[in-house]
Amino acid sequence: MGAVRMRVQTADKNITIIHKCYVDDKVSKVAWLNRSNIIFAGEDKWSLDPRVELVTQGQLEYSLRIQKVDVFDEGPYTCSIQTKQQPKTSQVYLIVQVPPVIYKVSDDIIVNEGSNVTLTCLASGRPDPSITWRLLNPSAEALDVGEYLEISGIVRSQAGRYECKASNDVSTPDVKYVNVVVNYPPYIKEVRSSETPVGQAGVLHCEASAVPQPEFEWYRDERRLSSSQSVSIQISGSRTLLVVANVTEDDYGNYTCVATNRLGIHNASVFLYKPGTGRDINASGCVCQSFWLLLLSVLSALLKC
Repeated sequence: MGAVRMRVQTADKNITIIHKCYVDDKVSKVAWLNRSNIIFAGEDKWSLDPRVELVTQGQLEYSLRIQKVDVFDEGPYTCSIQTKQQPKTSQVYLIVQVPPVIYKVSDDIIVNEGSNVTLTCLASGRPDPSITWRLLNPSAEALDVGEYLEISGIVRSQAGRYECKASNDVSTPDVKYVNVVVNYPPYIKEVRSSETPVGQAGVLHCEASAVPQPEFEWYRDERRLSSSQSVSIQISGSRTLLVVANVTEDDYGNYTCVATNRLGIHNASVFLYKPGTGRDINASGCVCQSFWLLLLSVLSALLKC
């Protein structure tokens, strides 16, 4: 038998491919085989696959066309030629490439700060796709490579939109996203005191960071305040204002802003003071944790149980 000529043909899934084979006028018999299965013997079709057909232009071409190739078409194909002198074969190995497809990705999740988190991203494709992860906010930094992204003791700065990308250079990468929400207790990050003369409106500011969003309360000494003709409490998201409509001498002093959610409590002192007393209006406030606020936290926790 003559020397076997092997070549490799790479094709993307769902396209039409042609395996070329040429003969001469001395050929007595010719056939196409896939592994040991006869596809064509001469012009007689043995295969039942309607996607497979012969391409013959003149007497010298005996090529095989396969439409909409799929992964099960991958493998060796042999053009077997019988001549009077000796048999010859021409072989081609078909490799079918498949674009990456992510078929399983983690659902969006909500976890408490400090939890261990595993995100999953499974993809198929030929060749096997590479999986990469990114946290898109704030800097879209690249993270680990692989189907599973492990985050030990997650912190609030790791919350956001995670991108899973599957790539194998066959076509455009497949991309999916997982939103991760990290719950954490309130932290009062800014308070602004007010230097207000008698008879004018004094405004105390308090802003907290928390997930879920905090609930706010205002206290004067140990008395909880509520909106009235003289005092207005305004809450907008993570900010709250205490507005004293018409400041009197009795209104001057220390006020406490309290932020709570189901994970904890935080409080800070804010001052309403008379001009000339020397307090720093831009101070961030004195963060305190008095006995009655601790008691409030314990009671709140008991009521939610």
